[in-house]
Amino acid sequence: MVKPDLSVSVGPLELSNPVMAASGTFGYGLEFEPYLDLEQLGGFVTKGLSPRPRVGNPPVRIVETPSGMLNTIGLQNVGVDAFIEEKLPALRGKKTRVVANVFGETETEYVEVCTKLDAVEGVAGIELNVSCPNVEKGGIIFGSDPSALARITQVCRKATKLPLAVKLSPNVTDIKVMARAAEEAGADILSLINTFVGMAVDVDRRRPVLAKVSGGLSGPAIRPLAVWLTWQTAQAVKIPIIGMGGIVTARDALEFILAGASAVQVGTSNFVHPDAPIRVLDGLRDYLTRNGIASIRELVGTLDATVRT
Repeated sequence: MVKPDLSVSVGPLELSNPVMAASGTFGYGLEFEPYLDLEQLGGFVTKGLSPRPRVGNPPVRIVETPSGMLNTIGLQNVGVDAFIEEKLPALRGKKTRVVANVFGETETEYVEVCTKLDAVEGVAGIELNVSCPNVEKGGIIFGSDPSALARITQVCRKATKLPLAVKLSPNVTDIKVMARAAEEAGADILSLINTFVGMAVDVDRRRPVLAKVSGGLSGPAIRPLAVWLTWQTAQAVKIPIIGMGGIVTARDALEFILAGASAVQVGTSNFVHPDAPIRVLDGLRDYLTRNGIASIRELVGTLDATVRT
């Protein structure tokens, strides 16, 4: 029996298979080596990297919810310089794609991180986290305003030759508008979605559970919303999509692929099963084999959404 071809091209980003681990759920990759072989992954996305180290928010900053979790980690990270000096050398020899998630509070900070990553070996692409407040513009979220999104995409595009993905927030009026703004500004890829804003309440204390009151909701609870936004976006742009949001099984991943995603990222389920991406990958391989499908690429965007009466 011929093994199915799982390789995908996500714009200029070539992956051995469509399964990646999502930013913020997979550390810097090395932490998961006791649980899986990194080289089996199509790739993974690092924790968000900023110009300087960040300690993040005070606890409580994670709470479990029905079919998901809320987090307000506060983008804790070692900083781009420490990543390049301490983490990247051990990753360079791995046969997997290392995509660096990048963020800042100003355009200058985004550009600084992109420029440093562009100058080193071992980074396969950059993913922009635009769900951050622009302190120079009164705290407006980069990813909530089309003009701000276009501008941050443009300046980062000029700062790097690496494949550039923009990670879209679902907390907008119309994600298609944001997707087009990123595409027109030079993004190679769209990653979606980031977390929804949510809140949990301690009814005995009559206080928010999280120290920062609200947090980002992720996990299986958001998957139907994420699939819907992926499908909408796929109808609106020509650049490829990496889909994410509550993926636990291969069938979950296939929902995104059929809706138009060329690849997927596994996130919150990594906290339950550290080898979750491999479980999804094995399931995809089995699905293709059982159904006589030669390549995963045959399924991308093949959803029949015709309304039947």
